Amino acid sequence: MAQNQSAPLALGDVAARQLANSTKTVPQLPTITPRWLTHFLQWLPVEAGIYRVNQVRNPGQINIACTQKDKVDELPVTFVDYEENPREYFLNAVTTVLDVHTRVADLYSSPHDQIREQLRLTIETIKEHQESQLINNEDYGLLANVDAAQRFPTLTGAPTPDDLDDLLSRVWKEPAFFLAHPLAIAAFGRECTRRGVPPPTASLFGSQFLTWRGVPLVPSDKVPVVEGKTHVLLLRVGEQRQGVVGLFQPGVAGEQGPGLSVRFMGIDRNAIASYLISLYCSLAVLTPDALAVLDDVEVDKYHDYPDTYK
Repeated sequence: MAQNQSAPLALGDVAARQLANSTKTVPQLPTITPRWLTHFLQWLPVEAGIYRVNQVRNPGQINIACTQKDKVDELPVTFVDYEENPREYFLNAVTTVLDVHTRVADLYSSPHDQIREQLRLTIETIKEHQESQLINNEDYGLLANVDAAQRFPTLTGAPTPDDLDDLLSRVWKEPAFFLAHPLAIAAFGRECTRRGVPPPTASLFGSQFLTWRGVPLVPSDKVPVVEGKTHVLLLRVGEQRQGVVGLFQPGVAGEQGPGLSVRFMGIDRNAIASYLISLYCSLAVLTPDALAVLDDVEVDKYHDYPDTYK
């Protein structure tokens, strides 16, 4: 007698999986980036949330003399004057309140703790917003604090080696890194390939970066791209180098990192637990020649290469 072809011969996968434990990842958030800008900056603790940048007024008027042998001249008299109204930077707060139902935290925290993961993802998002503010904030952001003499357009639209050399000529005292959108870095790579001078790479923080003249091109998707155009920035960093510095408030209540605070706010009558998450930060450009920006950078220009490059 013929065997029924539709009858199962053994336990099937669907039924067997009912007895199996699946391996679960922690929640994945595609908006998380490496946030290289915060890694490359020097971060300074500030007192009472205020950072005053003192500068010298009329530095070219300091009188110096070089005396010659066997010649007696009256020595020049001079002094170093200071600005009477220096700029003060005040820390900004990137803040939110996280709500978690206690029932969810009690019942569904194995194998991953619900509160811990909610806090982790919220903190990651706040740090992403922090990097965006460091670049785009209308008060202290990099793009809003470029001296007029330190910003200029591209020569031909796409970012070329000549354009980046011009940036280096403006921030020539110990330049630290270029900062650009990944699309701008790709556009620069195409221009280098077209000229037969592919940029070398360097390993920093365990990752590979394109470089130009030994200076790394650091990617950040927070550099705005509007209608196919963006910016490329070049920074000198560090207080000792009179560069760009990041600012944070140390010793805040519930401190979880530099300037980062997580505080439990209690449980309301609806059994909702609330957590206040705050990140206090700012940024200061100590001297005008510490920052330069290349404007009107086109990111959608491509080239036809010879057959040898196809």
